[in-house]
Amino acid sequence: MIRISSIVMCLVLYGQAFSQTMTVVAVKDQSSASYKLVHPLHEIDATSKDVEYTAVIDPAKKEIDTVSATVDVMTFDSGNSNRDSHAMEVVDALTYPDVSFIGTKFVPAGDSLAVTGKLTFHGVTNDITAWVTPTWNANSLSVSGWFDISMTAFKIDRPSLLMIPVKDTLHFTLKAQFGWK
Repeated sequence: MIRISSIVMCLVLYGQAFSQTMTVVAVKDQSSASYKLVHPLHEIDATSKDVEYTAVIDPAKKEIDTVSATVDVMTFDSGNSNRDSHAMEVVDALTYPDVSFIGTKFVPAGDSLAVTGKLTFHGVTNDITAWVTPTWNANSLSVSGWFDISMTAFKIDRPSLLMIPVKDTLHFTLKAQFGWK
């Protein structure tokens, strides 16, 4: 009886040794989130370098189990403070300061992954799919990706310029750099 339980314990420990998940946090100064807003007369790009990315990964298997991201909307910078102030009014930044995403389903798509999860923006939570490309190294993981959302699906009134509203699609790009020892 002792021998069987010892063998089972060895098998469990052996399996865990080769299947170790860990939680990693992205390096802020090497990570970002950006959005692009399109109007027929021009495009607006804004970036935040203050994104909190966290992932549960299995480096041995090169798998991502879950991922989360949170960013304060007031940290996006388009290079024009008047435009950024207006954007904060449009998304009710004082009432809804954060955008957050939790991804829990990862489906391989060539060298990329389709990551499905829940995005909360402007007080509304919707299912979205982000497309990410992970690059695994010995002690690091780089992830780049993108997703699009409909502003009206998140109950955001589209801003206008010269009485022409911006396009409803808001395009996001993501970069996250994770490292571990």
